Amino acid sequence: MDNIYLGIYQDYADQIEKGDLKPDTKLPSENELAQMYETSRETVRKALNLLAQNGYIHKIKGKGSFVLHVHKFDFPVSGLVSFKEIATKMGLQWKTHVLSLEVVKPGRYVASQLELSPSDPVWQVFRIREVAGERIILDKDYLKESVVPPLTLSICQDSIYEFLEQNLDFKISFAKKVITMDEATTEDHSCLDLRGYQMVAVVRNYVYLEDNTLFQYTESRHRPDKFRFVDFARRP
Repeated sequence: MDNIYLGIYQDYADQIEKGDLKPDTKLPSENELAQMYETSRETVRKALNLLAQNGYIHKIKGKGSFVLHVHKFDFPVSGLVSFKEIATKMGLQWKTHVLSLEVVKPGRYVASQLELSPSDPVWQVFRIREVAGERIILDKDYLKESVVPPLTLSICQDSIYEFLEQNLDFKISFAKKVITMDEATTEDHSCLDLRGYQMVAVVRNYVYLEDNTLFQYTESRHRPDKFRFVDFARRP
C-alpha cells in the first residue's frame, strides 16, 4: 500500500510542479482515482492528504481537491520590501486598487498600535493588490499624519515607500512583524478572490524610520495559497 500511495502522490506532485496540471484544476474523485490506480479509497485518500500537507492541492469539503499555485511569491520575514518591488522583481502583472484614502481619527486600537491618542489624525489607506487578474491581498495602512505629508491617489496606486524615499528622502529603516492565520472576515470575502478559503494569512507591520520613529501600522491580509513568508536563520 505504501508504494501505491507514494506513487500516486509522486505522479501528481510531478505534474503540478511541471505545470501539466494548472492551478485550480480539479482532480478526479477518490473513487475515480481508486479505479485508475486499481487500489482502495483509503490508499488514495492517504496520497491526497500528503499532497495537501505539502501544498500541492487544496481539499474543499463537498467539492473535491483542487491544484494550488505552487510557485508562490516569497515575502521575506526579516526584510522590508514593498509589494511593487516584489511584483516587479518577479515580472508579474500587478495592479493596485485604492479603496479609501483619507485622514481619520484612528480609534483606540489603531491609536494604541501607533502609540498615539485616539484623537491624533492618521492617513488611512485601504488597497487591494491584484496579481495576474486575481485580488489576493488586502492592505490596510495607517500612517501618522504628523510625519507623512499629503498622499494622493496616484501615489497610493504606485508605491508609498517609493514616493517617501525617492521624493522626500525618508529613511525607512526597519519593521516589527507579527504573522498569524486568521478567520476570513466579511470584508476579506468581499475584497479578495478567496476561492473557498476560510482563512487568511495576516501580517501586521510596525514600520520605523532611521531615527526610531514609528510612523506606520499595516495589516496585510493574504490569500493563503498565494504567498509564503521566508527567512534565513543562522545558529549562533
